[in-house]
Amino acid sequence: MAKAAASADDEIFALRLDRSANDLWPMLDGLYGGHPDYATFCTNLEKTLRKAWAARPADLKRLDLRRDLEPDWFQRADMAGYVFYIDRFAGTLKGVLDKLDYLEDLGISYVHLMPCLKPRPGDSDGGYSVMDYRQINPAYGTMAEFEEVATALRARGISLCIDLVLNHTAKEHAWAKKAAKGDARYQDYYLMFDTPDQPDAYARSLVEVFPDHAPGNFTHYPDFGKWVWTTFNEHQWDLNWANPKVFLEIVEVMLFLANRGVDVLRLDAVAFMWKRLGTRCQSEPEVHMILQALRACSRIAAPAVIHLEEAIVGPAEMLPYLGRGRHDGKEGNLAYHNSLMVQFWSSLATRNTDLMTHVLGTHFPETLRNATYATYIRCHDDIGWAVTDEDAAQKGLSGPGHRAFLSDFYEGIFPGTFARGALFQANPATGDKRISGSFASLAGLEQAISHGDVSAEDLAIQRILMGHALIAAFGGIPLIYMGDELASLNDYGYRDVPDHAHDSRWLHRPRMDWYLAAERHHGVGPAARVFAGTKHILARRRANPALHAQNGTRILDVGDSGLFAFARLAPTGPVVCLFNFTENWRPVAADWLRANGVSALHDLLSDHPVEVTAGQIWLPPYARAWIA
Repeated sequence: MAKAAASADDEIFALRLDRSANDLWPMLDGLYGGHPDYATFCTNLEKTLRKAWAARPADLKRLDLRRDLEPDWFQRADMAGYVFYIDRFAGTLKGVLDKLDYLEDLGISYVHLMPCLKPRPGDSDGGYSVMDYRQINPAYGTMAEFEEVATALRARGISLCIDLVLNHTAKEHAWAKKAAKGDARYQDYYLMFDTPDQPDAYARSLVEVFPDHAPGNFTHYPDFGKWVWTTFNEHQWDLNWANPKVFLEIVEVMLFLANRGVDVLRLDAVAFMWKRLGTRCQSEPEVHMILQALRACSRIAAPAVIHLEEAIVGPAEMLPYLGRGRHDGKEGNLAYHNSLMVQFWSSLATRNTDLMTHVLGTHFPETLRNATYATYIRCHDDIGWAVTDEDAAQKGLSGPGHRAFLSDFYEGIFPGTFARGALFQANPATGDKRISGSFASLAGLEQAISHGDVSAEDLAIQRILMGHALIAAFGGIPLIYMGDELASLNDYGYRDVPDHAHDSRWLHRPRMDWYLAAERHHGVGPAARVFAGTKHILARRRANPALHAQNGTRILDVGDSGLFAFARLAPTGPVVCLFNFTENWRPVAADWLRANGVSALHDLLSDHPVEVTAGQIWLPPYARAWIA
């Protein structure tokens, strides 16, 4: 019996290897074909894939089969995500097990555990400076406990996402330690230089990611006489992806994590992986070749696993991470819709959606193949105002002026603003000013409460719920950042924590308020109202398969700059989604809705008929409607 099972497993592996061969080997030929050890590398890679498949637990192999038969599983309308830091949400991995009822109550089917692999001691860039990919942060628990959480989530139909940092490791990683001791093999795992000549040449075209506390892109280490490429922080050493041994090492790590029960690998900092002199060293063509090859490796040895590629860049640069041209349908399955997030905040500040309609309607296709967006309003990171000068000019705006206005508005210093936030990494040389702040505080709730203004408080709550309704309907997997469902405010206590005080992003990384959560079904304050509204939005999303991500999203022009609209192009007929970005009531002609394919005039979000008065429907302040 065991022999027959092994034989069947071998046959399945051979079939999957053959299925993905054309996605894998041509990419590797292009990347590493000229390397002297290329033939050995290819042999070792196939051995690695075969070994990982043989070690894959039986229940995960069944999940592989199920997802091969249901390849759209991550695009369905019942997918809704929740993102949290383990320690700030539940203390430990064991604590997460006690909070699964809460996630299920909200309607969550996808959980992203923020960086949980073993980080370096002290400042670890929020966990993104990893010193061991095969161990869990000991503050959270053990790998055995991680597997226990993965199994418990899977039993409830909740997919698990974790971070895998691809651009760099911590300088305390075993590879880096060997490199620092002079081991030539491991020095070639990183980008190290004997003199400053090459670093100086590269630096002329590079941008600084953290100009305030980590200026520059290279660090000199006199103790071993090398200049090391450190894009992000001194303690994060960039990997040399031109070395095929690095590719092989990361595949082993990737499949190790897949076999622990991970469903989604969030591949971090992917834009920076390939270096080319005279460029920004971001989103080079080889990056997409690497990512397609990594995706093919997953499809061969762990096909239940999909890839989320973290590239917070402009639309033209972001879309290739979901596969364009020869990579179409073969690269990332998910990518963050950064532009949707930025345009939400831009339109909220200006009460004008013209730029939003232009950007989302011009730069993004209606449909994607074998891929979709991770849609979000807030996350653990800052907000960078990714509005190009060209797009701003199309709407009569100055790019630098508009970006500066948004920073001032959300910092809370622009006259008449409702927001309270903080600057992050302001760069006087470029004028770039990014913003930190929680969803609720940026949307006006903190200021309203501090002023005791009940009317302003209600408007802030409506802004929050409009944002949740927007990401739930747009197409993709909506991601709710921990606490946003309870309208959590800024946490200014980060200033008193030495490892956090220099980084204003901790402003919007508060600890979960479980006392507030306990009152979510009984209270009448903002937390209870936002929780109930968010839960309702996700329930209505689940109830409407028309919101499946394979159904296209077409941006519509309502003819009112205070409104934003799009149609979800379902086979059963379009769903027209409307959002009022102003504090005023706005009319929409019923004939306009009918002209866009809607005849019944039923709001799927409230599940009530839409009232028509004198040929118009009226949208209250910050209204949201999904009309079919």
